[in-house]
Amino acid sequence: MKNIELKVLNLLKGAKEASLKLGNISTADKDRAILAMASALLKNTKYILSENAKDVALARDSAKTFAESSKNKRQPAFLLDRLTLTEKRIKEMADSLKQIAALKDPVGKILRQWKRPNGLIIRKISVPIGVIGIIYESRPNVTSDCAGLSLKSGNVCVLRGGSEAINSNIAIRKVITKCLEKFGIPKTAITMIDVADRFAVEFLLKQDSLIDVVIPRGGEGLIRYVAENSLIPVIKHYKGVCHLYVDKDADIEMALDIMLNAKVQRPGVCNAIEKMLVHKDIAHKFLPKAAGILDDKGVELRGCLKTLKILKGIKKAAEKDWYKEYLDLILTIKIVKDVDEAISHINKYGSRHSDAIVTKSKLTAEKFLKEVDSACVYHNASTRFTDGYQFGMGAEIGISTDKIHARGPMALEELCTYKYIILGSGQLRT
Repeated sequence: MKNIELKVLNLLKGAKEASLKLGNISTADKDRAILAMASALLKNTKYILSENAKDVALARDSAKTFAESSKNKRQPAFLLDRLTLTEKRIKEMADSLKQIAALKDPVGKILRQWKRPNGLIIRKISVPIGVIGIIYESRPNVTSDCAGLSLKSGNVCVLRGGSEAINSNIAIRKVITKCLEKFGIPKTAITMIDVADRFAVEFLLKQDSLIDVVIPRGGEGLIRYVAENSLIPVIKHYKGVCHLYVDKDADIEMALDIMLNAKVQRPGVCNAIEKMLVHKDIAHKFLPKAAGILDDKGVELRGCLKTLKILKGIKKAAEKDWYKEYLDLILTIKIVKDVDEAISHINKYGSRHSDAIVTKSKLTAEKFLKEVDSACVYHNASTRFTDGYQFGMGAEIGISTDKIHARGPMALEELCTYKYIILGSGQLRT
């Protein structure tokens, strides 16, 4: 344990030192470094894929063992999908970095300025948070996304990925940090805790003098562990229990398309829908069509008693189903009497992440958008767009369902705080 403590402590001290140097790096050098990181990913695609293949092979072995001992034979599929890199995904990682480089630098922006009667000029300006700890599972793309966002916003990132992706994460970090020093940026600006032992996380979460904020990304278990054990402020979302509400005035074909995209495209991500609410006046017309499409995609349906009368043979939804994030090809359906019941249901059972309505009624849409208490609320669009890259933010360092400091996809602006600069000419308080 002492060896782990010493290693983590030394890495964090290096990160803290780097954070003091980043303030002197120009926007131009930050942008050039991020573009060089993007090029490095593309040039080293084969190497990254070979390291990722090691992680995937180990994960497949674990998945096989899991399937043999578990009733849920499908769960490992989404885990493998999150872990697996392809040439296309590495190109997307590089594109994300290029998009980050093209965005405006959020640091040093004058948010507000005013002059007091005594002549003092007060400026509120944006500044980096400092050292950001990111604890994440499975997805290797998080490594480059968080590195790019942190660097552009003048922050140092301390990355601690899951042991299941350790080879991929180390390879990506190695590739993207090679080019930093030529731009005056220390490699420790992107620090990685490559200790697989969970004690490393436990120890890291107590270092509130060296890390300014922690952002966990992963399953609910990981996020709750971090929130409950950290001495450092945590920005988080526990889970993504996202809803689609199909209103009585919905365009049926549009609703079916959105449902399919939001549930099936990538069921193992936090912005995929887990529940679907359907207005009673449209249920008999919509649900049989929806069930046919979803059945073809292998989606297991569960429903309320009213749904069971229309869709024969599906499972009855238990109370716990309404709270559950499946991250799998499972969808729970409820028939509601109106938009008010839909809103009430979402605000009770949802996770404040992303929820959508499909309707042609402007008044109904406005009511839903105003009253659903979630970070992202959609009208006639898939919840799958809750993503920093899709929002034009370059990438995201996480999605927050908190209400203080940041909410929704966290990108450059959300990685800044502010300070006050006061300009005087000898004023004294009396």
